[in-house]
Amino acid sequence: MPDLLIELRSEEIPARMQRKAAGDLKKLVTDALVEAGLTYEGAREYWTPRRLTLDIRGLTARSADVREEKKGPRTDANEKAIEGFLRSAGLASVSEAQVQSDLKKGDFYVAVVVRPGRAAEEIVAEVMPGIIRNFPWGKPMRWGAASAEPGSLRWVRPLQSIVCTFGSEHDETVVIPFEIDGITASNVTYGHRFHAPQAITVRRFDDYAASLEKAKVVLDAERRKQIIAQDAANLTFANGLDLVEDEGLLEEVSGLVEYPQVLMGTFEEDYLAIPGEIIRLTIKTNQKCFVTRRQGSEDLSNHFILVSNIEAKDGGKEIVHGNGKVVRARLSDAKHFWTRDQGDLPDLDTLKPSAEKFGLDLKKPLDQRMAKLDALNVTFHAKLGTQGERVARIRALAEKLAPIVGADAALVDRAVVLAKADLRTEAVGEFPELQGVMGRKYAGLQGEDASVAAAIEDHWKPNGPSDRLPADKVGLTVALADKLDTLTGFWAIDEKPTGSKDPYALRRAALGVVRILLERKIRLPLLAMTQDADLLSFFHDRLKVYLRDQGARHDIIDAVLTPDADDLLMVARRAEALTAFITSEDGKNLLAGTKRATQLLAAEEKKGTVVADGVSEALLKLDAEKALFAAITQATKAAAEAVATEDFRSAMQALSTLRGPVDTFFEDVLVNDEDAAIRANRLALLKAIREATGTVADFSKIAG
Repeated sequence: MPDLLIELRSEEIPARMQRKAAGDLKKLVTDALVEAGLTYEGAREYWTPRRLTLDIRGLTARSADVREEKKGPRTDANEKAIEGFLRSAGLASVSEAQVQSDLKKGDFYVAVVVRPGRAAEEIVAEVMPGIIRNFPWGKPMRWGAASAEPGSLRWVRPLQSIVCTFGSEHDETVVIPFEIDGITASNVTYGHRFHAPQAITVRRFDDYAASLEKAKVVLDAERRKQIIAQDAANLTFANGLDLVEDEGLLEEVSGLVEYPQVLMGTFEEDYLAIPGEIIRLTIKTNQKCFVTRRQGSEDLSNHFILVSNIEAKDGGKEIVHGNGKVVRARLSDAKHFWTRDQGDLPDLDTLKPSAEKFGLDLKKPLDQRMAKLDALNVTFHAKLGTQGERVARIRALAEKLAPIVGADAALVDRAVVLAKADLRTEAVGEFPELQGVMGRKYAGLQGEDASVAAAIEDHWKPNGPSDRLPADKVGLTVALADKLDTLTGFWAIDEKPTGSKDPYALRRAALGVVRILLERKIRLPLLAMTQDADLLSFFHDRLKVYLRDQGARHDIIDAVLTPDADDLLMVARRAEALTAFITSEDGKNLLAGTKRATQLLAAEEKKGTVVADGVSEALLKLDAEKALFAAITQATKAAAEAVATEDFRSAMQALSTLRGPVDTFFEDVLVNDEDAAIRANRLALLKAIREATGTVADFSKIAG
């Protein structure tokens, strides 16, 4: 079966867009071909900084014929109805229609319309221009003289050529020539911009990829990543170093080069006095280079790895020299930031009111930066006030949280008032992603308690489902206070997540609270802390996501999670106990025994049948109902005692003893007795079962 090769070659494709764009091309083309009636065996996309490529294997040469039957009027219908049917079906006369019979409706006309299949080349030529014109680039551009024309092509960067060939493995391929704004699809591409700019004639994917390889273009992005990673590791090892791996940077760099050449540069060792995080970000952000460590050490070396797109004749000396000049200039700036952040601010007298407000020591550089942050009235959010006001709110929250978490209140307070101070440092101004990290370093330099310094860094954590939690109770307290203030604040101004939009990362903040409470076993009454039932519901949603990710069944979560449950740790413990219990024999007994009772009760309640407020022993006439009442009384007492000690498994085991009395009750007792009082009393018995089991979980929500 034939294969289809498509290449869209541009002047440039930004690295961050390449992977998605290649996937979009694959989906758009294959969807269009399938919709047109073609099938294929497989498709794979490729991308480089200059091209998107699609290799489709085993594409059918033609779409199948389509046979449609169009039902018409009865044969004895009036002439106008028959003429209308013939026109709509494209028939010249009634003799071209078939007659079919129906026992109820009699004879009627049917038009059989056969639409012949179309050649794959015709379909590809038809769908590709629309796909290219409407390609989902984030910020496309127009260029050249045609850009002034309405409807001219918009592409991420100027589109330079299109390849579109079609043919089977053993036959000569053909070009499918469609045209877009003067660019006609052909079988000609071009290799590396500098090393091999000559035209290359291609037929199908295999020789296309091989020809590009000879022309200094590694088509497969994953292979480019492997080349960079392996060559970088080998080069660093040969120089007594270890590469500091960075998957995000590796992905980006592989999208900047078609022919990766790994080189090593250096900078002066004096710059190693700067924190490693600053060095790494400076070199990564400005030059897209990797840093290295001394072998067996966590300390950075003064060597860095760069990736060039050119195989230089001088072995890369000039390239290394040029990159080294820029790296040294950037590190010089970074050293300047680092040094200035440890010095005094020039306007200390103006900061005294803020210092008094937060108990700050203006002899210390980080305290000065916090006072400056407050004095400048730096806005946190237009509706939520300044950063200083926010720190005051977090401080008040943390004071309440410290005894709950078991943290030292004085250390918590000190960590809170310094947690946002590094927002006014020059290092964080240059590299915002170092917020917290730099605060910890500056706190250490001015002699803060180790827990305070750690909490300054950790109060942002966890930043996702796999991020680590704060290291100790001080950090946990500050992190909780920070996240709760964020959530209650944005809830108060009605800035809640909607659909996929969550600009303030509130889902992440709520998940962080959930993880801290559950993984550090902290009992926190969330409703009392937030005073917002809707926000509590939002926490419940995040709790469900977290527990499902941990393997809990959704029905078990629903069974233990009530709308007013604000102790998430207890909810998780109930879910854990119920998960273990429900698969046991006792658990099956409990589920079976209670479901029958609660389902019957619910049905009667729905009909409006009267249920007594409580069980009257005087109205218990039969042994089976007396035995059930005694069993309920005993099980309820035992379950309540177990719940009081948070032994939920024992509570469930106590309730599972109801299975036998419930079965006997339904065998021997007619619930809907003719006597209304007896009926209401027997329904009260069933209600007592529901209430007893409800102290542990809502068993009606459990599947099975």
